[in-house]
Amino acid sequence: MSQQTGRPRQSSPAGPGLRDSRHHRAPSSAVYARRRLVALVVLLALVGGVVAFLAFVWPGFASGGGAETPAEVTVTAPPATPTIEPVERTATTELAKAMPASVLQFALRTEATTEAFADAGAIEGHELTYADAEGDGATSITVLAGQWGTDDEAKVAYDELLAAAVAAGGAATSTGDVEVDGEPAGTFAVTPVAPVDGAAASATVTWRNGTVVLQATGPADEIEAFYTAFPL
Repeated sequence: MSQQTGRPRQSSPAGPGLRDSRHHRAPSSAVYARRRLVALVVLLALVGGVVAFLAFVWPGFASGGGAETPAEVTVTAPPATPTIEPVERTATTELAKAMPASVLQFALRTEATTEAFADAGAIEGHELTYADAEGDGATSITVLAGQWGTDDEAKVAYDELLAAAVAAGGAATSTGDVEVDGEPAGTFAVTPVAPVDGAAASATVTWRNGTVVLQATGPADEIEAFYTAFPL
């Protein structure tokens, strides 16, 4: 019986080598699509973060580049001052010396003693005239000032003088307290003056500061500012 020569057995086409190659397929197009989608989402998130940082942190184009809005500045005009020189003073008493040489644009033009407040019991009285210019065309304000012995006497005189001003021109248009160093020292009231044909409207402000009572009469549109600036 003849012997067959042995040959190595060839592996079957269905052998292990073919099965392994089938388990290591290249990624499909669907996998690539998913990877691209994930990458796009990550990229968009990064871009969004950068935009948010630039807009609100450094320095922030959404907040105007970080520029601050300038604070509102209020410009106050300097107080008016006289364009003429006050007259030379002749005052001899402490009350007369306390009267100012000028108030805003009004300079002292005349000063003299007066008996205007004598009937109200004043110890002394003074009349002063202030004007903003020389000549007949000037705007002028007349001030009467009186001194009483006590605060109570001055208050009675103030009430009487104010009542007379109201009776002559009408009810007060403005009232308030007179304060000295933050403490009340009296009251004031602005009353109209009976109109005169062809003349500008006038008003009188009556006020009390301790034992001193004053009345200033002049143009209605100037008198309260004059009183406010008056140092006594």
